[in-house]
Amino acid sequence: MLTKKGKYGLKALVHLAQLEPGKTAFVSDIAEQNNISKKFLDAILLELRKGGILRSKKGPGGGYALSKPASEISIGQAVRILDGPLAPIRCASKTAFEPCDDCNEPEHCQVRHSMMEVRDAVSAVLDTMTLEQMVTKRSSPAFGQVTL
Repeated sequence: MLTKKGKYGLKALVHLAQLEPGKTAFVSDIAEQNNISKKFLDAILLELRKGGILRSKKGPGGGYALSKPASEISIGQAVRILDGPLAPIRCASKTAFEPCDDCNEPEHCQVRHSMMEVRDAVSAVLDTMTLEQMVTKRSSPAFGQVTL
């Protein structure tokens, strides 16, 4: 499930993607226009900057902007930066695998295998969906084609 942090981060990215090229936005403006706490948004934007999706500039004409075109920013990348792995449970994660305390044989666990399928389906959608597509409300080729 997408956390509030992830949702607010995506809302902020959509906001920034809609700016004219070369323009920046202040945290306070993004927060106000998207009904997000400024303090919370400060932390979110900092993580997205550290993750390479945003750039920031101090002083007059400063603020935040996308570090690359919206067409090159994957929604999956943004969600992982803010919310961590896409797997619904740790034992199904590719990057943050942790065996369950109650499982002696994770390689044979049917719950784990099912959740790995869920992870792969979510990843297939989010990793092919770009910020540009989100802004223009177009679906990625994988969107709607994943069968569960």
